Amino acid sequence: MPGKSIFFERSALASSGKSCRRAAENAVLSRLQVLRRGLRRDSERHPTRISSFSTLKLGAMSLPSAHRPLIIAPSVLASDYARLGEEVRAVDMAGADWLHMDVMDGHFVPNISYGPDIIKAMRPHTKKIFDAHLMIAPCDPYLEAFAKAGCDHITVHAEAGPHLHRSVQAVRALGKKAGVALNPATPANVIEYVLDLIDIVLVMSVNPGFGGQSFIPAVLEKITTIRAMCAGRPIDIMVDGGVTADNAAQITAAGANAFVAGSAVFKGGTFDHYKTNISAIRNAAANARGEAI
Repeated sequence: MPGKSIFFERSALASSGKSCRRAAENAVLSRLQVLRRGLRRDSERHPTRISSFSTLKLGAMSLPSAHRPLIIAPSVLASDYARLGEEVRAVDMAGADWLHMDVMDGHFVPNISYGPDIIKAMRPHTKKIFDAHLMIAPCDPYLEAFAKAGCDHITVHAEAGPHLHRSVQAVRALGKKAGVALNPATPANVIEYVLDLIDIVLVMSVNPGFGGQSFIPAVLEKITTIRAMCAGRPIDIMVDGGVTADNAAQITAAGANAFVAGSAVFKGGTFDHYKTNISAIRNAAANARGEAI
């Protein structure tokens, strides 16, 4: 029957396209592994010639990370809640690209932060993008409330429920950009079958629940893997946890282009400090990409 013939032809084409894409991604990863092994051998023979940072930088240069803009997203979690509107306006004027909303429920993570009503109260103070990171389980019943509160992006945790695909679909149905967050111990391949539905991959570089934690270096390899998986797709690779001006270059070299920073931005407590802190992170990341500011 003609109808069945067309259906099978389309199915074959779709299957072929996915196979080609996976083959390309595997080829990039294989190339990185070969290059890294060679660099590792060279570094053992000539310790002063090359560093582990250079290895990471070479990996990033092999991937299309520079095609995505640099994004600095201060986490409101680290702001002064007694002056919340003022703080939002201050980081906006200080150079923030997005404002990151860390939502915690005391169940999925061991802390409670704020919900959609607080986000709604912040919304009139800036026109910048509200990037919501839902550390809550379940998340699906609350997606609409955060969308109505003014969130432009809604990121859910892969670990927060059994139906990640459904959660991402629900976010997109609300007209919002969708993201998936991965805890430090969660492997990168969890996002493989939702890559065509998401706009952001949020790589947690600390265990979620509290601000002010130290960066976990082991996630750098995961960032590089995810960047290879996302090759050719308009997906932002965001890193959250312990991000500072001191490690922004390494994170960029691994393949990330978006940075959540709480304590590193809000330290100092004044507009001038915020502007200096945001610029320091942006400059470190830009230099790692070979972009002068």
